[in-house]
Amino acid sequence: MKRSTVAELLSSNNFLNEVTIKGWVRTFRANRFIALNDGSTLNNIQCVVDFENTSEATLKRITTGAAISIKGTLIESQGKGQNVEIQVNQIEILGDSNPEEYPIQPKKHSFEFLRENAHLRIRTNTFSAVMRVRSALSFAIHKYFVENGFYHFHAPIITGTDAEGAGEMFQVSTLDPAKLPKTESGAIDYSKDFFGKHTNLTVSGQLEAETYAMALGKVYTFGPTFRAENSNTTRHLAEFWMIEPEVAFNNLDDNMDLAEDFIKSVISDILKNCKDDLEFLNDRLLQEEKGKPQIERSELSLLEKLNFVIENNFKRVSYTEAIDILRNCKPNKNKKFQYVINEWGADLQSEHERYLVEKHFKCPVILFDYPANIKAFYMRLNEDGKTVRAMDVLFPGIGEIVGGSQREERLEVLQQKMKDLHIDEQELWWYLDTRKFGTAVHSGFGLGFERLVQYTTGMGNIRDVIPYPRTPQNAEF
Repeated sequence: MKRSTVAELLSSNNFLNEVTIKGWVRTFRANRFIALNDGSTLNNIQCVVDFENTSEATLKRITTGAAISIKGTLIESQGKGQNVEIQVNQIEILGDSNPEEYPIQPKKHSFEFLRENAHLRIRTNTFSAVMRVRSALSFAIHKYFVENGFYHFHAPIITGTDAEGAGEMFQVSTLDPAKLPKTESGAIDYSKDFFGKHTNLTVSGQLEAETYAMALGKVYTFGPTFRAENSNTTRHLAEFWMIEPEVAFNNLDDNMDLAEDFIKSVISDILKNCKDDLEFLNDRLLQEEKGKPQIERSELSLLEKLNFVIENNFKRVSYTEAIDILRNCKPNKNKKFQYVINEWGADLQSEHERYLVEKHFKCPVILFDYPANIKAFYMRLNEDGKTVRAMDVLFPGIGEIVGGSQREERLEVLQQKMKDLHIDEQELWWYLDTRKFGTAVHSGFGLGFERLVQYTTGMGNIRDVIPYPRTPQNAEF
């Protein structure tokens, strides 16, 4: 007999059908009612055991966490809370779970405790909901790009370049740390290393993606990236996933159009396809907010935040205009900001970005034309000589979620910027070649996937939206 899923059976009305189902016990009460879950849905299905005709040895083995197989009849439920249930005819214990040792008992656990048991936390409602939304978002992202004529490009994970110029990279080497080969000057001789040069884990696939966009037109990467930043915040990971589209012949306005359309599309997709999980996460967040002081509570629920994004046009504001707004606002004048804005050229913090979105404009905001000295070398220099064609998309509750730019397509200008920033042309000779042979205006952006998952699920810590978080001093599992 074909095995059914909980999701299929809960939406079925084929009563008196014989069914087979396998899953994990969430609870077992009164020696009769099993709440069974198989991961296909947030909801459990109730399985009613005829305990008088079931051996005591078997009943003792029906414990929280145990894997079981059930054959029975699908019937209309007599109790409250579910439409259908299974009248159990046959039960088999596939895998025992010792209740004295199993850590995920049917009670409230702290997220800190669950991170210590990351291999089992997926069996809780919260994490199964988050990870199903994560999976649906991933599919929606690929679907969007494919339907809009993009080609999926796999950027290398091991690279000899630092796309961001921050230097916070994980080194890749097969050299023996106890016997490092040295040059005559005493430096480590990386010519003796596996790749014959100094290499690292990538911080971005952008530079390589640009080269492919200049032949295929529209490409996107969606892969792992790594930052060796010693940051223990709720918004940073050492290993995370990045979505990076690059489009030939797109200018900054086209880039902003793409970012807005893309974000609205994928959020609309999960609102349609993840209703149960999002409603559960919405309710979870509302309960969590009740425990906070009134001033710290969000003005919008999770579902309201998601609809806020898709129902509002993104306001486009220059960095210069944003600085004027921030400099003259009450929180800045009253020194309520942790970082007070005094002058043009300041690097905006999350508190500034959130003020613009949540208090001033009350809609998602795209800031553009940032000072050149706080942005990367590859961004196109404006005619004023002091700003670049950069853009950041700002969301309520999180601040920046997307960063992008029109790329500098002019060879001489790019070379001068690299010289000013002491970036070795020899390291990026291949990147400069695209400016020598058929150069053209092109643009792209980067979106940290976990930031998007965090926003769409309402989770407060980024470590709770990736299966196994990699952070400073933590590479468990």
